[in-house]
Amino acid sequence: MPKFVTADLHLHSVLSPCASREMLPSPVIWRAKELGLQMIAVTDHNTIENAAAFREAAEGLDVMVLPGMEVQTREEVHLLCLFDELGQASSWQAIVYAHLPKLKNDERAFGEQWVVDAEDEIVRVHEQLFLVSTQLTVGEVVRQVRALGGLCIPSHVDRPAYSLIANLGFIPPDLELAAVEISHRMTPQEARAKFPQLRGLGLVANSDAHYLQDMSRRNTFKVEEPTVAELALALAGRDGREMWIDGLRV
Repeated sequence: MPKFVTADLHLHSVLSPCASREMLPSPVIWRAKELGLQMIAVTDHNTIENAAAFREAAEGLDVMVLPGMEVQTREEVHLLCLFDELGQASSWQAIVYAHLPKLKNDERAFGEQWVVDAEDEIVRVHEQLFLVSTQLTVGEVVRQVRALGGLCIPSHVDRPAYSLIANLGFIPPDLELAAVEISHRMTPQEARAKFPQLRGLGLVANSDAHYLQDMSRRNTFKVEEPTVAELALALAGRDGREMWIDGLRV
């Protein structure tokens, strides 16, 4: 039986150096509860190492946590990579780490990168620089994430930086995409009017939250279960699944 699931699928934790120190498992989960979110995704820059802690912190609280990543491609395009299982996400992380330049993070320039546990304690400070482009192309990311059973969604395509449209100038027709993400700056109607190339693609409106106050509940999915495969069907409007943004079906 289909059910409605509210979701914010683009959140950064304290492992993203640009995120606030409040973006720890417990505060994020309780903020999700406060907003009425039933599903969130932890999508740090080029890493998934805090996803397990968030999933553990959410146990018994009726908030599904998808392990994810916001990868930065060779073209400086940001892509959300979402998975059902930590094992899938770990396999993807190994691929990304193999294509990351071996650079040390400069905390004074970029911020600290904390790996934490489910009790919000710092396990270690990660020294790998994550705010950097990988050597993977957009096409390679989309293909390899799909091969692992994940869902790949271009981030904030309406923004002037780190965006598929802004950086490439178009959406490659051979990319197998279910949807693209729009930012809080734009409604679905405005996005489709401004970017004709979005025709035929689903839309999702996540918060890209770096602070608790930025989290939002714009998305509602009509799905059989809270899985990546079901989200993909809803984004495509297939098999009776549906996608709603700001209370309107898209």
